[in-house]
Amino acid sequence: MSATDTVYGMLTALFAGAAVHGLRQGVLSRSPGWRGRVDHLLHTAMALAMAVMPWSWGRALPESPQTVFFAAAALWFPVTATAGRSRTYRPAAVVERLPHAAGMAAMAWMTHSMAGSSHETLADGPPAAHHAAHPGHLAGQPESGEALGAVLALFLLACALWSLTRDLPVLRPARHATADDTGVLAAAGQPYGHFWDGTTALGTALMLLMPH
Repeated sequence: MSATDTVYGMLTALFAGAAVHGLRQGVLSRSPGWRGRVDHLLHTAMALAMAVMPWSWGRALPESPQTVFFAAAALWFPVTATAGRSRTYRPAAVVERLPHAAGMAAMAWMTHSMAGSSHETLADGPPAAHHAAHPGHLAGQPESGEALGAVLALFLLACALWSLTRDLPVLRPARHATADDTGVLAAAGQPYGHFWDGTTALGTALMLLMPH
């Protein structure tokens, strides 16, 4: 097994864990409303697709419907940002959901790239098949497409860093809570959500950046 296949194996394990977490939150959790359940189920679908994407047997699913599905999912997050909320909070609510939208957009971009590679395979024969098997391969893509992939990857890396470090203050010595600590205490109650958000964003960025 090559080093690339080893990395993809670790990413597959990561996304499989994220899929289990998303399914558990979307189906079994009692706290999220209808929007929260849809959010988690979309994350589950994305994680499952990402888990099988690197492997040849994972390419059995048609790429174009996946592109349409994840492009629609990318729009879902900002469009539903104010569902059940006052319009006063619209800017903050949209910004909060942008990392999720970026992850779905990255998935749509990768499946779109895979669909283009499949067309090259049909036209050029076996030599192109090796590249088509790797969603991170950017060769042959227009410069605008490469730029979009790079921007998404950098944004997701920043989101991953933020999600994985935002709970660190709860590790400090305990002290009396104040009105300003509401967000910190809420984060302490749901640390695994931020962990999975961060690791999924990191894994997605790696899938976008890995050269082949």
